[in-house]
Amino acid sequence: MDEVFGTEVAALEEERAFLDRSSWRKVRVTGADALTWLGDLLTADIAALEPGRGCRSLLLTPTGRIRADVQVARREDDLVLLQAPEQPEHIGLALSTYVLSSDVSLEDRTNDLALFTVPGRAATLVGIHGATEPSIVGPGIDVLVAAGKPAWRFVEACIAAGLEEAGSDAYEVWRVRRGIARMGPDFDDRSLPAEAGLEATIASDKGCFLGQEAVARVRNLGHPPRLLRHLHGPGSITAGEAVFAGQNAVGEVTSATPDGEGSTIIVRVRWDAAAMPLTVSGGRSLDGALATS
Repeated sequence: MDEVFGTEVAALEEERAFLDRSSWRKVRVTGADALTWLGDLLTADIAALEPGRGCRSLLLTPTGRIRADVQVARREDDLVLLQAPEQPEHIGLALSTYVLSSDVSLEDRTNDLALFTVPGRAATLVGIHGATEPSIVGPGIDVLVAAGKPAWRFVEACIAAGLEEAGSDAYEVWRVRRGIARMGPDFDDRSLPAEAGLEATIASDKGCFLGQEAVARVRNLGHPPRLLRHLHGPGSITAGEAVFAGQNAVGEVTSATPDGEGSTIIVRVRWDAAAMPLTVSGGRSLDGALATS
């Protein structure tokens, strides 16, 4: 780990960093029906969001599979859907087919809005009107500003406050160490929310949403076929390695990063093996199971 990269990781772990996430998709949602319309489609209780608040939510298929994983940021006069660019289905295009006669407008603002995330306690050092919390990475704030000079001024304000900009590689190390599941490496569009450890994104006591019946069946009558586990193992472990219970391969490593004493990893394993002792190549035991966030 080179010096600059290590400094960025340390800044994230010590909550004195900020992240430029301007490459993320940003879809502005407006109109008299925006809150209720989104609430009928996404899994979270969107109608309960107050201005200045955000939440992670999912768009599901009718069979309960994850189509999109987004952060919903409610501002004073609109909502903005924030989505990682590597996700295969654009949230704006996916939702546009459901507008029909609703008083709702969708506007892609990806190119003219910059997005910054200030995780954890670092957020208290940067006062920004219109920020939403929690952030796309958990505790902290997301800040949407116009691209160009307003974005440059925000970066200058963060640096003046003693914060360090962390790049995407440093964030990936921090993410895996914290056990934050990401669409792409850890789960995909075939996954159920329960497989990805994303039950917290589902408001089970609200009205209907897309895929609700399938989610309820898994919750009430059965279990998902696979689960994610957040583990630690000795030595170097890389994504794609097989995970074993006894002599049987029961899953694979989906994300991995060195942690100084071995490797911190996220693994996807069969449900029936999730509580068993697990190993990777060479019979190396995995331990330190944590629920993914």
